[in-house]
Amino acid sequence: MSIQMVLLPVFVQVGLTFALLIGMALARRRSPVSGETKSRDIAPGDQFELPVLFYALIALALPLRHADLFIVLMSWVFVVTRFAHAGVFVSSNDLGRRSTIWLAGALVLLAMWIYFALKMLLLI
Repeated sequence: MSIQMVLLPVFVQVGLTFALLIGMALARRRSPVSGETKSRDIAPGDQFELPVLFYALIALALPLRHADLFIVLMSWVFVVTRFAHAGVFVSSNDLGRRSTIWLAGALVLLAMWIYFALKMLLLI
């Protein structure tokens, strides 16, 4: 079995995870704005999905020798967004700022996964 065939379901599952994460983030953001939910009622416990996806990507890219300059640079951008997110979380916990920073990190990580998937499946 080829590496591409083994990784294809991983990429599909990662796509589903990102679709759900971003969809839930947008729904959570609209809810307090509409007055449906108060910011304090939104549980802050969903902090670790993105890092797990990040660790999985690096764990795959490194041994497959696809951790190139783009992956390394975007990894640093992702880590900076996580530091910024953590800083807001432990200080003001402003939901608007925190969710904007979270979305920025999610989009960076999504770009990394798309790039990696294209490299692995299309051999770019």
